[in-house]
Amino acid sequence: MPKKRKKTASWIDVKRNVKSFNNAELLKLIGDLYRLSENNKEFFHARFSLGEDTLESYKRIIQNAIHPYLEDSEVLDIGRAEDAINRYSKALDDVKGETELMVFFVECGNNFTLSYGDIDDEFYDSVLRMYEKAILNTTELPTEEQKVFKERLHEIMDSASGIGWGYHDGLCELYYESFPDDH
Repeated sequence: MPKKRKKTASWIDVKRNVKSFNNAELLKLIGDLYRLSENNKEFFHARFSLGEDTLESYKRIIQNAIHPYLEDSEVLDIGRAEDAINRYSKALDDVKGETELMVFFVECGNNFTLSYGDIDDEFYDSVLRMYEKAILNTTELPTEEQKVFKERLHEIMDSASGIGWGYHDGLCELYYESFPDDH
């Protein structure tokens, strides 16, 4: 006789259980989640705009991850920087803030290579992917809010002239495809 497969729990199952909670039980659950991890604390602080400037705390994570001080044996960790942007996006529905973090990510990556020289194609591919996402987000913003981001994206492209691995060419291609009137 074949074994019965256990049903995998899903959000629907969790939701069904949570609906039966009274306020005290719900607060206890949220408190338990808050204390469970630093990411959860960060999420609640961002969602409810608690503590320090939310963008600044995420920028600090990105800065430390993608433009570490190698002299202090800090490690380059692009995944941690990308994860910070994803966590911000889940905590807040804020395209402008998300765009700020994406452009900041690219600025940090660009400054890292200007400070320490050519890196590798994986690094540049990551920075180019984020540059593309930043451009897409910029185009979703109201026209009056796009200007400052376009200027910063253009400045990144200009400052990358001479950087290898096709990085500068990739920046130019992405920028001018999205903003052809700037050519």
